[in-house]
Amino acid sequence: MRIGFLAMSGIRAHDPELLALGLTLPGFVARSKQIAALPSLGLLQLAACTPSGHELRYFEAPADGAEPRDLYDCDLVAISTFSAQIFEAYAIADRLRARGVKVAMGGLHVSVRPDEAADHADYLVIGEGEVVWPEVVAAAERGATSARFDGRAAGPVDLATLPTPRYDLLAGRPYSRFTVQTSRGCPWRCEFCASTVMLQQRYRHRPVAHVLRDIAAVHAVQPGAFIEFADDNTFVDHAWSRELCAALEPLQMKWFTETDLSVADDPQLCDAIARSGCRQLLIGLESPNERALRGVEQRADWKAHRARDYGRSLHELQSRGVTVNGCFVLGLDDHGPKIFAEVLDFAERHALWEVQVTVLTPFPGTPLHERLEREGRLLHPGRWERCTLFDVNYVPARMSVEQLRAGLRWLTERLYADDALRRRRRAFLARRRAARYGLASSSRCAG
Repeated sequence: MRIGFLAMSGIRAHDPELLALGLTLPGFVARSKQIAALPSLGLLQLAACTPSGHELRYFEAPADGAEPRDLYDCDLVAISTFSAQIFEAYAIADRLRARGVKVAMGGLHVSVRPDEAADHADYLVIGEGEVVWPEVVAAAERGATSARFDGRAAGPVDLATLPTPRYDLLAGRPYSRFTVQTSRGCPWRCEFCASTVMLQQRYRHRPVAHVLRDIAAVHAVQPGAFIEFADDNTFVDHAWSRELCAALEPLQMKWFTETDLSVADDPQLCDAIARSGCRQLLIGLESPNERALRGVEQRADWKAHRARDYGRSLHELQSRGVTVNGCFVLGLDDHGPKIFAEVLDFAERHALWEVQVTVLTPFPGTPLHERLEREGRLLHPGRWERCTLFDVNYVPARMSVEQLRAGLRWLTERLYADDALRRRRRAFLARRRAARYGLASSSRCAG
């Protein structure tokens, strides 16, 4: 069979003022383009799990809702998408099926809304798909009309058994960044999380040798490519993390990942991260004040407990030259109209190299969505295309919908302006130099 793997690419937003503003903000646009340009690691992993004897091709659907015409030459097309793109994906799937192409759909949205997706696909993959994907291919080969394949029945995927993703399907394309996975899941259970909570699987990390194997496969396709580790929370296991960083150091590569602030509790790990070529850590700070974070992490209120230590933790990383992309979620229940100035002040005081601000978003299947539904606070139930992280689709607790929209635009304009970026980065570099000089001076005195 000819099997196509279709990724839904591009950043989505519906707020026209924010869209217009984004076009003038280089910092915001640059990161958005980086995210949109990353290939779909999930689909490349499925391709690697495809039984031999099939012709495989990787496609991307642009943000205009169209699809590559070569898709119609396929016998089976696998589509993976997020909630914000789900209706575009459904429309493409409907057109493909009308032309006789079998369609398989999976991903986070399909896993929590399978009955909805069933109207648009021949085969549904629920949960982690690697174990059941060969069954999907077999079903398409024998002409099965419809079926559901629940990856959760087999338990968490053993990451040590996964083959190298089919990066070779990307050969000749102008990618400069590639994704490699080192771990899956996160020990924390944040109310708004649209990843770990949906899949309901424990945290797992991969053998370091397998991570190196996948990096080598990327560099065979694109020598010197920048690597983004496609993890929810990379450095949960500090001993394993030190082993990983030690193995990365000789490669002299540049990389990026997401993690939590506990990494700053381990100075040896911080040193190892800096030596290994890490250019940036994305860390979910969510809010600059502790009170707003209470209850956000549902297992141990971990986020709130860490808030009082933000300054020290950020210094541990930034003093070693590791830049931090601080992520904030606007519109938590304790947030009033002052939150926008507070986030701006925090970013300036702590010299954050980059800042990511999003609006609290009740993704389907999350505890947040269930709570806001019970409270009657959802503005557009079922309008998944508004789950963009930038559009307000619920009623905030301590401000109006328009105050939240206007505050996001106000903050975005000030965070991503050229002079603001330069000011924060100059401050970061000055503090890094000061930290290095202080360490050098202490060393000379100690000698």
